[in-house]
Amino acid sequence: MDNKQPIQVIGGGLAGTEAAWQIAQAGWPVILHEMRSTGEEQSQQLSPAHHTDHLAELVCSNSFGAQGSDRAAGLLHTELRQLGSIILRKADEHQVSAGGALAVDRGVFSRDLTETLAQHPCVDLRRGEIQALLTEGIVVLATGPLTSAALTESLRQFTGQDYLSFFDAASPIVVGESIDREVAFLASRYDRGEAAYLNCPMNREQYLAFWQALCTAEQAVLKDFEQDTAKFFEGCLPIEELARRGEETMRYGPLKPVGLFDARKGDFRAPESQQYRPYAVVQLRQEDKAGKLWNLVGFQTNLRWGEQKRVFQMIPGLETAEFVRMGVMHRNTFINAPELLHPTLQFKQRPTLLAAGQLIGTEGYTAATAGGWLAGTNAVRLAQGLEPLVLPPTTMSGALFEFISSAIPKHFQPMPPNFGIIPDLPQRIRNKRERYGVYRDRALADLTAWMTRPLLLSASSQPNL
Repeated sequence: MDNKQPIQVIGGGLAGTEAAWQIAQAGWPVILHEMRSTGEEQSQQLSPAHHTDHLAELVCSNSFGAQGSDRAAGLLHTELRQLGSIILRKADEHQVSAGGALAVDRGVFSRDLTETLAQHPCVDLRRGEIQALLTEGIVVLATGPLTSAALTESLRQFTGQDYLSFFDAASPIVVGESIDREVAFLASRYDRGEAAYLNCPMNREQYLAFWQALCTAEQAVLKDFEQDTAKFFEGCLPIEELARRGEETMRYGPLKPVGLFDARKGDFRAPESQQYRPYAVVQLRQEDKAGKLWNLVGFQTNLRWGEQKRVFQMIPGLETAEFVRMGVMHRNTFINAPELLHPTLQFKQRPTLLAAGQLIGTEGYTAATAGGWLAGTNAVRLAQGLEPLVLPPTTMSGALFEFISSAIPKHFQPMPPNFGIIPDLPQRIRNKRERYGVYRDRALADLTAWMTRPLLLSASSQPNL
């Protein structure tokens, strides 16, 4: 290692895994610290939401969002592929059918990444909790929204600020064989692409009974917050919270029936097909390549486990569903990035400390990966004595980091990839799809031009793992 001082990455989620890989691929030694452990050689430790000790475990869903490059998430996918992201490479390798979304077999995905990082000659994977912020050398903080209490307190003392927070949740997963295929039908909305979702149709009577059951079902007690003052992230609301907002709310959200038809009942274009159109539809997305497991799309929940089984088995087709994982809720924390971070993801008060992932207030798997790429790359540049990089603001990744570092601190909330944060075009384009296509073309052209210069002093000489 030529006596190089290792860069330390704290946290083995998507951001930390990506950061560690970029550092290692540059030929620089990296110590990757991961708190979670299930081995017999040390005490078992998991976070409130994780189920394994694998790196880059996907907690809430197995979907990275829309694949199309004229969609915000899809453009970010494309940018990360161009930048050489290990997360996107493995996501593509372990993709499962999900219509227009990039979804993965999450168990195989995280195991593969764990083995890949552990085998890299420049990576030192260490299990155990880091309870205080490391004060020496170059450090990437990627502990995510489930940062431990001890490290949270250490970071609070360092920044002089309390964390911001909201509650997030994960959807239940059921066994595919336990779904009644006489009721559930395979289809994608408007028959676009492969029929990738199992759809459980409801008539009005069934929907109203389900809605009422959701509104009155017993919830689990939330730790650290009183139930009536809990904050939820609007992009990931519990299904029961949506139900309480009104009788029709779910039908305009995850249960919207628009464009979903059971082909077994005839041609949806025929006038007589109106009588077969469902009043509401619950969708299930394939969780693994074999199709043995399916998750309920949009069914994040904080209901007690017994209540989940009772209420969700009211869904037509799921009356005898076997649940392999119930929905869970956990507190997400994030820092006030506009006050603390540069768009390089360096802390303003300590440039050798960088942060990435949902901890910095970006929302979603792909955004966390992008933060890991930039933090890891800039950590190596700092080690090599180079100026840290700022991604082009016209790219989705660059726009995200520009936003989280320059938003109004008083109103700062987590931000997912979206075209609203991209700089305006020189000319106004009224058609949204056409406008998004132009955003995409400009972003990819600008990223290609930006990458023509060397990002690091030397290319990786590591073996192809």
